[in-house]
Amino acid sequence: MDLIRKRQRMISMRQVIGSNDNYCPGYYYYDSKLAITPEELQDLYRFTRWGRSRSLEQIQKMLDGTSMCFSVRYDGKLVAFCRILTDFVFRGSLWDILVHPDHQGKGLGSGLLRYALTHPAIRQVPVIVTYTSELIDFMCKLGFESRDGLLILQRRPIEYS
Repeated sequence: MDLIRKRQRMISMRQVIGSNDNYCPGYYYYDSKLAITPEELQDLYRFTRWGRSRSLEQIQKMLDGTSMCFSVRYDGKLVAFCRILTDFVFRGSLWDILVHPDHQGKGLGSGLLRYALTHPAIRQVPVIVTYTSELIDFMCKLGFESRDGLLILQRRPIEYS
């Protein structure tokens, strides 16, 4: 736990309290992959059908190759996560939107995505895409649109089946 606390001191964090804010009171928002360990992210993935099989080694490699990670903690525990791959100019893609079941229904997922999408490093990127079959209604409420004609190159089967 000391390593996590040291990492948290080295990164940007935001806690916002107040009814006019888009963030949930008592939750701490982070914008760095240093705020996350593979072990705790693996623990959060276990609540998904598509991420349960990810190994610690795969998660570490994924974190290393990700442009930006956004996470939320409550009482020191990782309760939400998402990540963005981007060139920081023209395009970005949003992945792995996770909220622990005990913290769902409180606006935390919306707050996390608003935090990520309005982050100074991301907010000027004109095109952000995401792929989901489970969060369509939720993502549309946040301004995403389903578009015909989008193509995905899938080089090998992924764990979404």
